[in-house]
Amino acid sequence: MPSMTPDEALDVTTIYSVAGHLPNHQPMVKERPFRAPHCTISNAGLVGGGVNPRPGEITLSHRGVLFLDELPEFGHASLEVLRQPIEDKVVTISRAQGTTTYPANFMLVAAMNPCPCGYSGDTEHTCTCSPTAVGRYQRRISGPLLDRFDIFVNVPRVECEKLVSPSSAETSEVVRKWISNAIAIQKERFEKSVLSSNSDMGPVEVWDHC
Repeated sequence: MPSMTPDEALDVTTIYSVAGHLPNHQPMVKERPFRAPHCTISNAGLVGGGVNPRPGEITLSHRGVLFLDELPEFGHASLEVLRQPIEDKVVTISRAQGTTTYPANFMLVAAMNPCPCGYSGDTEHTCTCSPTAVGRYQRRISGPLLDRFDIFVNVPRVECEKLVSPSSAETSEVVRKWISNAIAIQKERFEKSVLSSNSDMGPVEVWDHC
């Protein structure tokens, strides 16, 4: 991801200060957050809450990445609550004392097995799950939540030789330059708009620009 702008760094620093996660020796957060909570995390821990509402993981990943490994193992209620922040880029917590709104503009990345045993479709191991078990496992992720993912990647088994052999792929530094160039184009495109990136566009903006 591209480096944060000063305004983005100030955003993230403010959040971490409010949450009590700002180290004493680090007055400013300069790198984009990467948060990877365990699947046993509570609803309040993920989206925020408590008697005195505090930011959850989705706010702590603001301007960065929220990675959810073993996605179907997360609580159904917690996953469904993610739908609104992904859409609106804010999370609202309501309590008897009032309502608190935290920013939640993050990139959601998730991973899951194809079935409970993990071998559905594998070329070397036989899946031991029944079709019913596979369907029940995959249905833990609702359609409306899946609709909010823009990219799906199926990762088959990779041979050991391919993992250990030198890669011919572009380095992260090269890819970072590509991304930085794309970000610069988007900033120029939306210079006179409240939008900041392509992902902020709605149907009207897509029609105008694309």
